[in-house]
Amino acid sequence: MVSPTGHLDQALDELRSGARVYLPGATGESLALREALIADPGRAEGVEFIGCLVPGMNEFDYASLHPTTRVTTFMMAPAMRASFEAGRVALLPLAYSQIATYLSDHAQFDVGFFQVCPPDADGQCSVGIAADFPTLAWKRAHRRVALINPAMPRPPRGPSLPLDSFDLVVDAGGALSQGQEGSPSEEAGRIADRIAGLIPDRAAIQSGIGGAPGAAIARLTQHRGLVIRSGMITDAYGALADAGALDPDGAHITGVAYGTAGFYEDLARRDLARFADTHTTHGAASLAGVERFVSINSALEVDLFGQVNSEWRGERLISGVGGGPDFVRAAGRSAGGLSIIALPATAAGGKVSRIVPRLTCPTIAIGRADIDTVVTEHGVASLKDLSVEARAQALIAIAEPARQTELAQAWAAMRARF
Repeated sequence: MVSPTGHLDQALDELRSGARVYLPGATGESLALREALIADPGRAEGVEFIGCLVPGMNEFDYASLHPTTRVTTFMMAPAMRASFEAGRVALLPLAYSQIATYLSDHAQFDVGFFQVCPPDADGQCSVGIAADFPTLAWKRAHRRVALINPAMPRPPRGPSLPLDSFDLVVDAGGALSQGQEGSPSEEAGRIADRIAGLIPDRAAIQSGIGGAPGAAIARLTQHRGLVIRSGMITDAYGALADAGALDPDGAHITGVAYGTAGFYEDLARRDLARFADTHTTHGAASLAGVERFVSINSALEVDLFGQVNSEWRGERLISGVGGGPDFVRAAGRSAGGLSIIALPATAAGGKVSRIVPRLTCPTIAIGRADIDTVVTEHGVASLKDLSVEARAQALIAIAEPARQTELAQAWAAMRARF
């Protein structure tokens, strides 16, 4: 039985010490719920919040609400650093496809919060522009709370949750998490130009978070017949539609939108893509038949073996596994597919090379067996089917020119010890 539409304090009444509570992340995060918790942090005493909070998008530390509050999540957002060091944050090292399986098959929630659109005439509440995990977690929640937000756009195609499936329905209107695509750096622009030259017409495209992948999508307006198969879309994908670059009959699929208010309004007006859960956007079975699948993802560094670090800055964890491994492997299996790792050749104002002799971070995000193509502002290294020696030389050739001699010397020293 659905209770009459109430207020956020009634949602907070659902919290109990010892409760495991599903909390949506990305643009599914309810900023109204967040503010209500900040105003009354004692409600979170003894609560464990579980959800996929995304660095750069979800920047509040829910574990800081009370000394006994805990958070289980999958990526390290900078805001959670202090709570992580205090032992109040548990990080599960899962790729996005594995997070979907965990939430749909293994997790148990005493309470689930779900930010949704107001119900339509059939009593269906769209999950809007954040379809990644809510329908998966919904199945595992003992009690379900609908956070009705009229500001949540309702794309023409996407999953919904029936209003009468909720135990509590509350008003939770307010702004959504938004992102603004700024002008790319000079390096990112040069990388994007190189990437655009690698992508054929009629490719199925995916892009991850980062300046270079975003800039690359913006460079594809002259392409034709492109198909969206990305876990996340931004304003740049809307620009592709405006330019006629997208296949009008393509099976465009995404899970989350992150961009400006104008982009969100546009998604409610036109059928840019079908919004789907993470099993569909990231799952191997779903991606297996996609031809000419091109994945574009960023990295913090790549070593001369072709191993990728996308989680660590030195010995400091700053992210998580993410969706990169899912998409890199899918592109590697795709007929005519291509996986691209894009990164500037240097960091810290040119002081640090991002092409390194070998990774020194504790874990590897993408192994050398899965690597395909690496792009910097200095060139393209196509590594597939190259020998260990040849791929090292190809990567040295796209490093910062001033660093190439020392990289070659480091490789020779390592090579002598093989």
